[in-house]
Amino acid sequence: MGHWWYRNIIEPGKLPMLLALVSFVMSFLVTRMITRLIRAGKGPFRNVTPGGMHVHHVVPGVVLVIIGGFGAIGSAHHSFGALLSAVLFGLGAGLVLDEFALILHLDDVYWSEQGRKSVEIVVLTAALVALVLGGFLPFGVNELTADERQNRGVVVINTATNFFLALVALWKGKPRTALLGVLIPFVALIGAIRLARPGSPYAKKFYARRPKARARAGLRAYRHDKRWTVPRRKVQDWIGGAPTPEKETARPG
Repeated sequence: MGHWWYRNIIEPGKLPMLLALVSFVMSFLVTRMITRLIRAGKGPFRNVTPGGMHVHHVVPGVVLVIIGGFGAIGSAHHSFGALLSAVLFGLGAGLVLDEFALILHLDDVYWSEQGRKSVEIVVLTAALVALVLGGFLPFGVNELTADERQNRGVVVINTATNFFLALVALWKGKPRTALLGVLIPFVALIGAIRLARPGSPYAKKFYARRPKARARAGLRAYRHDKRWTVPRRKVQDWIGGAPTPEKETARPG
């Protein structure tokens, strides 16, 4: 464990990234806990509404990201300032991406179906950073041994292949499969070789004159959604809270 820690965290200078990841995840989890308490009317927390204007937590998040980012640029690589800047950046990024759906839609969709995108993007971001920290990408490691070079080379090639297959899955209208496929082997392959979803760019291009393929794609999409929509939403609700049927006028956060 000590050797892995030195080779993959200390030597490549990834300790600031580790601190940023931990603070990012904690920021998101604590923010979701607080907003759910506010939504339920429990605890001491309340919305921040100076002068009657609701200040979303993406605002302090942007401020922290700016401070952390510029602080990291201006700090020595292994200094306390770099570590502190990494923590501030992670805290701010957690606040910002927790309201990713608001930024995307330019509307307060925090507790709506569209708001689920925030949970998905946070999980993806944390997973990608964890891949880098885990040594799956050999950036910053000097004097690799033959075994390390071979192992990491194989992983990089596999990751690149998964990424290409994920692009194909995305072309076929399967964004969630594409996101998982970047991280989990064979998931993107399944999404790439199976029928495209109706309405996807791939379906419009290749199924336009193939009515049987369109019908099969529609039936498969219906069966897939019927089987997986409820379990997926339960997981999302467990992480980020269940959306409300109608948008609340005074949204926590």
